[in-house]
Amino acid sequence: MNSERIIKKYPNRRLYDTEVSRYITLLDVRGLVMSRTRFKVVDAANDNDITRSILLQIMLEEETGGEPLFSASMLAQIIRFYGGTLQGTFARYLESSLDLFADQQQEMAKALGDNPFEAMTRLTQKNVEIWSDLQDEFMRAAGFPVAGERKKDDESPI
Repeated sequence: MNSERIIKKYPNRRLYDTEVSRYITLLDVRGLVMSRTRFKVVDAANDNDITRSILLQIMLEEETGGEPLFSASMLAQIIRFYGGTLQGTFARYLESSLDLFADQQQEMAKALGDNPFEAMTRLTQKNVEIWSDLQDEFMRAAGFPVAGERKKDDESPI
């Protein structure tokens, strides 16, 4: 069995889940995301992977349906990174940050069963360390010196 569930999108804009042999909606696809099911959406006409565009559609519906996650200012900042030299670095930075946030949520749920104040202290210390490392990596990629480091141009011969 394939480890990735295949969803086919037909020209009539309908989505067909090949695992359960039935048509599904974007809400069903959202359910797959929420349950962490691995899947791939392909265009039935040419087998192109269109997973990202389907996920973006789901995000757009979520953004217009209630309290938005992204402010207009935040979206404008993200758009400014497209096509720039830091686009790849920014994408990795965002993905790492979201992974970290999700991991922290899981740790928090486990830790709150223990001493909540001690758990919060440990979590905060760990967050500061990880956030600092992510910022240092981002600054290095952007060509800026990181605290405690000197640029090679600044080094003087002994």
